[in-house]
Amino acid sequence: MISSQRQKNSLRWHHVEHLANSLLEAYATLLCHQSMILAINSSSVDPLQQYDTQLEIIKSSFKMIFGLPSFDEGTVRTSGEDAEELEILYKNILSLLEDTLLILVSKDLYKLQILKEMMVWMREDNLYLQEKPLVIISKVLRFASRKVREHTSIDAPCLGVLAAELSLLYSHADLTIVQQASLAVYYLLSIAKRQMADFQKYKAKMQYECGNSCLLPPDSEFRPGILKQDKTKLAQSIGQTLLPSLLTDFVLYLLTKLSTSNQETTTKAAAILKLTLKYHAQKITRVSQLVDTIYKQLNENPSYFIKDVLLEVATLLTQSSPKAVIFQLLDYPVPADKAVMLMWQAVGTKPQVAPQVLKAILLVLKDKPWEVEDSLQEGKCFILDATNMMPLAASQALCVLLPINSYNKTVAQFFPELFMALMFQLLYISQLRVQTQDRPLYAREALRILLNCSGLQHVDTALKNKFFWSHIYQTYYYHDGVNLMARTLCDCNFPQFPETLRYLYKILVQGPRRSEEHIIIVTFFIKILDKFFKDPLPELFLVFLRNWISDSNPEISKLSLQKITSMAPVVNKIENVSSLLTSILDAFVSREDTVVIQALLTLRKLVDKLDKVTYSSLCTRIASSYFCLMDHFSGSVRSLAIRHLADLLKDVGQQTSTLKHIMRGLAPLLLCLEDSDGRVVSILSHESCTTYLICDALRFLGNPQVHLRRAAVILLGYLAQLGGHLLFKDEIEVMTEAVERMLQDEGPGIQKLAEITHNLLKKIANRPRSTTIKLAIQRFFKFSAKELKLIYNWKSTTQTDL
Repeated sequence: MISSQRQKNSLRWHHVEHLANSLLEAYATLLCHQSMILAINSSSVDPLQQYDTQLEIIKSSFKMIFGLPSFDEGTVRTSGEDAEELEILYKNILSLLEDTLLILVSKDLYKLQILKEMMVWMREDNLYLQEKPLVIISKVLRFASRKVREHTSIDAPCLGVLAAELSLLYSHADLTIVQQASLAVYYLLSIAKRQMADFQKYKAKMQYECGNSCLLPPDSEFRPGILKQDKTKLAQSIGQTLLPSLLTDFVLYLLTKLSTSNQETTTKAAAILKLTLKYHAQKITRVSQLVDTIYKQLNENPSYFIKDVLLEVATLLTQSSPKAVIFQLLDYPVPADKAVMLMWQAVGTKPQVAPQVLKAILLVLKDKPWEVEDSLQEGKCFILDATNMMPLAASQALCVLLPINSYNKTVAQFFPELFMALMFQLLYISQLRVQTQDRPLYAREALRILLNCSGLQHVDTALKNKFFWSHIYQTYYYHDGVNLMARTLCDCNFPQFPETLRYLYKILVQGPRRSEEHIIIVTFFIKILDKFFKDPLPELFLVFLRNWISDSNPEISKLSLQKITSMAPVVNKIENVSSLLTSILDAFVSREDTVVIQALLTLRKLVDKLDKVTYSSLCTRIASSYFCLMDHFSGSVRSLAIRHLADLLKDVGQQTSTLKHIMRGLAPLLLCLEDSDGRVVSILSHESCTTYLICDALRFLGNPQVHLRRAAVILLGYLAQLGGHLLFKDEIEVMTEAVERMLQDEGPGIQKLAEITHNLLKKIANRPRSTTIKLAIQRFFKFSAKELKLIYNWKSTTQTDL
């Protein structure tokens, strides 16, 4: 018994000696560490390097101190006197660490960051998760909370992560740890409350932006007892007090804790995370970073619980920052993977933010997908550019969101914007030089879904039967496809036409767009006007038609002119019709012959129905415009201009003053007499036109202006050659006598020209003819298609003189 007792005493003595040596060694080491830390603190070393070095020393001290036995746990069994001495030494060691931290923080509040690192070391190894390190953290935070009252600005970026670490301890089984954690949070929030240089200004700003819910809580609400008992109060206090950047750190840190293997930590993090976002998601910054963190965790194949939490967080972020969430989701590769599709579905669960979601998507749909040359393929081959897939991702997102029932009302509201945006996307994709089989189909599918969820299933079916969907991506088909789509919608009396027309009008008023987009807008606008509006159109629509006549895109010009043509029956009801007709005449100078031809046809249709007063006031201008077309490069234009000039002469036959003015244009008309295009000549040889022109040309032989007398001589020669077989003998004699008088004219070149014309008339007079034959010809032939030979070579020799 005595031997056994001696052995136990010996062991206890060795244990005490070992413990005493360990504590003394730790104390000595800590003194050395403190000296090093303070020496570094006073040196001129780079602040970042200084901090890193001090952190490494403190980490070594921390693990050494809290790796020692804890006296509170009864692990040290010594006599009362020995235990008291060892405990005093242990407390001195703790005080030495505390003093070191206080000195560092007193010099630089940024070094509160060390406390965050201490929390990380405690979480990484449960051996260090004790009350005593938390006591030190609380004391340092208490000191800092008093210190900040002396500062106008506080640099403490660690508060968010530190708050997250401390909040995870609120559900710890050890109540002493919970108590110290809640005390530490109390002091932390006290620091955060004073973290703005001008607190009163910040308080007023937050109240204005967020309402009373964003006012900072009084310090009484930070009390440990309150925060410890109520997690909702904890989340609210943290959310209200931390600055946005720090609150984002808080949320992001908790989000990363969801993927830990510790189920208890995951559950705690999820609870605090959801509560914080529920009340304060609007303060979160760096939303894209949070979304990306969720995306990465979803791709790690999490449990159902974690997946639900992640998607709920995505939903809460969407409610507060829809645009940021949408842009981040659209930035992922196309086609979207399972994780992105899950997040799109989460986005669609909150119909109250559907307008903001669709607006963000529409903003992206304004852009074009890009293409790049494939360097891996031989020859010139193009592929989609991975650096700008957002428009494609937006179309794919619509395929998920549009069918969601809770989005129905918002989709109906945004139908015109969505419809036109997808039509533009179809255009962009049809312009890509990638292989047909490589062209993405998301825009096409989204458009079909839009039609079907908008009650336009019959439109979708009609387009399918016309092979629209299978050809719309082909470059050669696209513009025909646009016309087919517009026509089909109108034929089906789509009920969305009023809001669609309003939207088209709105974007037309807003100003220039891409040329290829503009023609799509104009096509739909005109088709809807044709279908649902009775003529005459209001002036606010007519102004567009007038402007489009001179559009740089010939297709738009022709569309406008065709629409104006359809208004001929009500032309006299159109406001300011003279201005409209003048705009049509301006189109005669277009470089596109098809535009000029359409303008000629449109003008003729309108003047046929135009009231006489307005018509008379415009005849001179119209005739001048016709004459300008006599030397047009297109034979079709020249022939049509002459035909319409003849119609104009018929219309104003009784208006002498107007006729005199028009006949001044005989000189350019002569150009057409030697036209190489037979269509131009045969119009000129129209019987009624020929007879009329001969009569007026004779009157011009006595004109005091030389160039008009000369033009009249030339004109009579051509008219005689063209229509001589239609003239009576006495009519030829009258013409011959008139030309004989011109043989004495002293005007430059007139005598020579008159001689040619006189000889021609004599030849015609010597031809056999009879009244019966002439009448037969007049009865059965309205014009002659005789071949016209050059007589004067006027174009090449005398055009300048005339």
